[in-house]
Amino acid sequence: MYMSGESLLVILVVGLIAGWLAGQIVRGTGFGMVGDLLIGIAGAFIGSWLLPQLGLHLGAGIVSAIINATIGALILLLVIRLVRGGGGWHRSWAGNWRGSWGRRW
Repeated sequence: MYMSGESLLVILVVGLIAGWLAGQIVRGTGFGMVGDLLIGIAGAFIGSWLLPQLGLHLGAGIVSAIINATIGALILLLVIRLVRGGGGWHRSWAGNWRGSWGRRW
């Protein structure tokens, strides 16, 4: 299989954008350029396999590729967070809530 330079560039750009978007949604910040790229490319593989299995087709083009990869990256990050034991969402909410209200009352 031959992959042109343009195809590789599109894959890298889509992966970088999708990983950054997923990082913004899940963590509130990105994971750095290499982390965003790896998460976005893995998410593109997950999204391109999972969404057709569910009967969801987003169309063709770069925008649909970015959306597809972002959905896959979000699924990847949420699964990683579940496996690691919840990550930090619950603790940060509880800590901030108790900290701010506990001092006043």
